Amino acid sequence: MERRHPGNGRALTRQVLLLSLLSFTCWAASEQIHYSTPEEMAKGSVVGKPRQGPGTEERNDGNSYAELVLNKPLDRENEQTLHLILTALDGGQPRKTGTAQIRINVTDVNDNRPVFTQEVYKVSLRENTPLGSTVLQVSASDKDEGTNAQIRYHFSSIPANFQLKFRLDPINGTITLIDLLDFEETEKYTMMVTAKDGGGLLTHCSIEINVLDGNDNAPEVTLASMFSPVPEDSLPGTVIALINVNDKDSGDNGKVLPSSNNYFKLQTDSPLDREIAPAYNITITATDKGTPPLSTHKTISLQISDINDNAPTFQRSTYNIYVPENNPSGASIFTIKASDPDMDQNSRITYSILNSNIEELPISSCISINSETGTIYAQRSFDYEQFREFRVQVKAQDGGSPPLSSNVSVRVFVLDRNDNSPRILSPSQAAKGSALFEMVPRSAEADYLVTKVVAVDADSGHNAWLSYHLTQATEPALFTIGSHTGEIRTARAFVETDAVKQRLVIMVKDNGQPSLSATMTLNLVFAENFQEALPEMKSQPSSSEYQSDLQFYLVLALAVISFLFLLTVILAVTMKLRQSGHPRFLQCFGPVPHSKNGAIFPPNFEDGTLPYSYQLCLSSESRKNEFTFLTPNVQMVDNILGSEKPAVPFTGNGGSNLISEMASDDKVGFIPEYFSLHAAGSQRCPQTLPGHVASVTSCIWRASAAHGTPFTFPLVSGPYLSTCTRGAFELLGWQTLGPNDGSTPRRGDSNRRPCDRQVLGTEVLPTAPPASLSSSALFIGPLMNRLLIYA
Repeated sequence: MERRHPGNGRALTRQVLLLSLLSFTCWAASEQIHYSTPEEMAKGSVVGKPRQGPGTEERNDGNSYAELVLNKPLDRENEQTLHLILTALDGGQPRKTGTAQIRINVTDVNDNRPVFTQEVYKVSLRENTPLGSTVLQVSASDKDEGTNAQIRYHFSSIPANFQLKFRLDPINGTITLIDLLDFEETEKYTMMVTAKDGGGLLTHCSIEINVLDGNDNAPEVTLASMFSPVPEDSLPGTVIALINVNDKDSGDNGKVLPSSNNYFKLQTDSPLDREIAPAYNITITATDKGTPPLSTHKTISLQISDINDNAPTFQRSTYNIYVPENNPSGASIFTIKASDPDMDQNSRITYSILNSNIEELPISSCISINSETGTIYAQRSFDYEQFREFRVQVKAQDGGSPPLSSNVSVRVFVLDRNDNSPRILSPSQAAKGSALFEMVPRSAEADYLVTKVVAVDADSGHNAWLSYHLTQATEPALFTIGSHTGEIRTARAFVETDAVKQRLVIMVKDNGQPSLSATMTLNLVFAENFQEALPEMKSQPSSSEYQSDLQFYLVLALAVISFLFLLTVILAVTMKLRQSGHPRFLQCFGPVPHSKNGAIFPPNFEDGTLPYSYQLCLSSESRKNEFTFLTPNVQMVDNILGSEKPAVPFTGNGGSNLISEMASDDKVGFIPEYFSLHAAGSQRCPQTLPGHVASVTSCIWRASAAHGTPFTFPLVSGPYLSTCTRGAFELLGWQTLGPNDGSTPRRGDSNRRPCDRQVLGTEVLPTAPPASLSSSALFIGPLMNRLLIYA
């Protein structure tokens, strides 16, 4: 048997002595046999038995197999594969041979330790070496293979703070800086690294790291004070913050650019506007003079506080709102929005409508607005025919102090709806839409204009477009109507077979949706003249309702005429009686007047230039009344006082106010009253008056304690008699008008101008007016006396 060493390229042949070659079958030389043997197999161990089944020693015929035995130990690191050729010889003559190739793979065992490339690794680092930098990489190798050659690295015998500075990659042996180095803290780091293969064999190396001093301390920035937020109306130059900068390094490495005492201030250099920039992130950078220079960045947040410097703004310069008429009252019709770039209370907007009028109506009765949302509501149902548009001013005001506001114009357009039926103006209509008779000449030719229907529609646009239609006719072929003009014309000439009386029903329809219409009935009579048409008109039947209305108006007219006639007769008789004197049968009615002294009749007084006649009826019941009436024997005159009013109150029975005080005490009043004489006295004003007194004078009277208001009796041209109730009134003095013009009155003094007293045996009592004069005003007496009677 031969052995070949593949490592040096030569082949070694070894003779294998076969003790038993009986019945050995020779195989072809091309056959290959494979074996796998660990390199730790002991010498003399059987590598394999060619052609032997598992667990077989002898063949059935007694022949034996060959065995492959290891003569010396194997070393995989020197030779991983062995190639052998096995030759078999039989015992015949001549001998026959057979060969086979045997391949033996030597498997590895962990018989080699890892080996570092260096026993001691040294490196120098600057203290400002950035984090993550690779310090160095250790490397170890192992001659084994597979898992036995897989090496992992780790620190051994290292202080805990060293492990915080460096990290060792267990796979590739890379040492990385994970924390900043500080020369002032540690100048040198020494540590052990262990390499371990997959079989558990170890080896060690030493690591030495020297730290070099450098500019490794950046400046430190500290805020000494900070003012935030800053009002947006702060002036330029306002100090925002005070800053302190410090560097631990020495020399130039510890100096900060620019050179100062390491104190700085941050201030504004331009006006602020919160609406443009509500906040600022300010980054402060401090750089030292080291090589390379180090810098520190510090960011501070500055908030800008709001002031009310912005008025609300509307989205549009003007708003147009379109509302269909007949809208429901209280419905929302539009929403306007205003914005305020301020914040919080300064941006809270309230809406209102400025006071104005719409055709003498207050705007609040038409629309309103929600003060919070800006929603506009219709307060009433709009009518296009009443007003088609109106304009209001809406005010938006913020909640700032002081508040700011802005106004916007809102135009409300009322859209027309077809809510009005056409109204027929001509021909004029009678009851139930029927027109009066229209006369058409019998000789009218075709296209003769009979009449024209004129109608209007209060709506507008398409809703007011009117069309005219002939819906019914006695002779439909006799007449036509213009659908747009309303002209009724004859379609042909009148013939004898046509009815003399024609009835047409005209419908006027608008163009709205839905369409509204109005109808009328037109009665036509074919005649050449009115006398010919009159019998036809009389024979026209009338409705009972129309006859009833006509009768009513006739009866009413007759009653009014009768009343006026009767009233005229009564007035004529009355005037005649007044002119001829009072008949005896009209003087007194009821109980016979009497008193203790018998009947007393007052005399007729005629004093001055104007005569007065008084006729009086007295009875036993007269004294129970405070007021009775006298009747001056004069004609009635028109009211010539104009706006003159009584000057003092006049009270009747029970203190009821018959004439209220309508003028001040400084003006002359004319007391409206009748007079009745009783047994009492009377007083007369002075006979001789001063020269400056006008022709019209009056005495001033005052009631007793129960009636303390003065009043006057008018007199004309001298000392006319003026009377009052004896014991109930007292004379105060006299009162005059200015010369001839009724100017400011003057009062006299009763002490200097006393009235003469004259007892006549009768007294004059003012009385309430008779019931027949209620709700009327009558002037009685001479024109210059002007006695006014009020109901």
